[in-house]
Amino acid sequence: MAMLQRMILKRTVEEAKAKLNFNRNRILTPCSSFSTVTSSSFAAAAAASDDAPRQLPLFDYQPKPYNGPSADEILQKRKKFVGPSLFYYYQKPLNIVEGKMQYLFDENGRRYLDAFAGIVTVSCGHCHPEVLNAIMEQSKLLQQANTIYLHHAIADFAEALASKMPGNLKVVYFFNSGSEANELAMLLARLYTGNLGMISLRNVYHGGSSSSTIGLTALNTWKYPIPEGEIHHAVNPVLFVESLALMLPVTPKMYKITLIMGVGGAVELSPGYLQQVYDIVRKAGVVCIADEVQTGFGRTGNHYWGFETQRVIPDIVTMVKGIGNGLPLGAVVTTPEIANVMAQKIQFNTFGWNPVCSAGGLAVLRVLDKEKRQAHCADVVIGDVRGRGLMVGVELVTGRMKTPAKAETSILFEKMRELGVLLGKGGLHGNVFRIKPPMCFTKDDADFLVDALDYAMSKL
Repeated sequence: MAMLQRMILKRTVEEAKAKLNFNRNRILTPCSSFSTVTSSSFAAAAAASDDAPRQLPLFDYQPKPYNGPSADEILQKRKKFVGPSLFYYYQKPLNIVEGKMQYLFDENGRRYLDAFAGIVTVSCGHCHPEVLNAIMEQSKLLQQANTIYLHHAIADFAEALASKMPGNLKVVYFFNSGSEANELAMLLARLYTGNLGMISLRNVYHGGSSSSTIGLTALNTWKYPIPEGEIHHAVNPVLFVESLALMLPVTPKMYKITLIMGVGGAVELSPGYLQQVYDIVRKAGVVCIADEVQTGFGRTGNHYWGFETQRVIPDIVTMVKGIGNGLPLGAVVTTPEIANVMAQKIQFNTFGWNPVCSAGGLAVLRVLDKEKRQAHCADVVIGDVRGRGLMVGVELVTGRMKTPAKAETSILFEKMRELGVLLGKGGLHGNVFRIKPPMCFTKDDADFLVDALDYAMSKL
């Protein structure tokens, strides 16, 4: 439904541009900051209004009664026992207790349209029955038996994933997270090239759990003052291409790229960009790594992998999130030639190869194929805004100088929650809404999201 992007632009711009300059070249992306407005003020306004938006689409599911601790009780425990660096959304945080397909339910049984998919993690849908069944059936038989033994679930999943890859990308490694996957990708590339230097782009996120992945990440909110290794960040992609040939003989031998910047604001690379870059860097012996943590598994709609939109084939691909539909599961896929550089030593991951995650991951691949989710993402899009398929965003700016509308974004963020839509926020200035729902998101859901955004902006 390419019309969804046009719907957002036409209806929200026409009704709200007097108060907000809506930059139609940007997409929706969540951020880690808190809203600065009270939810009660909007609730009162909505209650008094006679032009409230439509209700959520009908959904034949009744959540189970919740008898656990309240949101306030959980928040107090979290403040006491959970690390202070972890953030939460909204002034009054939601206590989400149940999920079903593209919807979430809070402690009071209220249903929300999940337009962020657990930070782009839920691909098939929350608690998809076929994925759940595969996980539960394997759990009844064997939960943990890593690669020191043989198990068909591990081999079957690796084979199925390799079959989705182009070219000679046929060797698979499994992990618990994207940060782990990116760490191995860096290790493989450094061993293969014999060079420690690496190039990444400005405003990207590649993980934050180690000095290696923090070094790759180029967003200040995730950086700590620790040694990060020989990593270079390209500030301007166009100038970067022009100067790359001069840099390479004396500096990096690895090029790591995310195909659509997720945390950085759902910024898509220009057409043909990677073809130019790959041509330059490969002449200098550089290994090319594609980060498919958010763009993979058909989410962009027109291709299964984000790098395919650029008509290139990387040397190493990393992935997580959608691969497990919520399971702690990540992977690296590379060529036999590159993988062979680690054959002289041992590489091992305790939990990454466990049969439960392997069975669940295999079920995810089968469900995505069976339900034709890639084609569905190409059909239900939020179009003419930045991004592809169900990975898009809208950037909000103010005035002729297009100043980032951080305050207005925070207000709308809270208003959308009051209307029953959970979005993400991100971008360099925290002024981009990220719309990245589960891939079972329907046209009715899209209509409701557009109505809610239209209504919320009209109330600014």
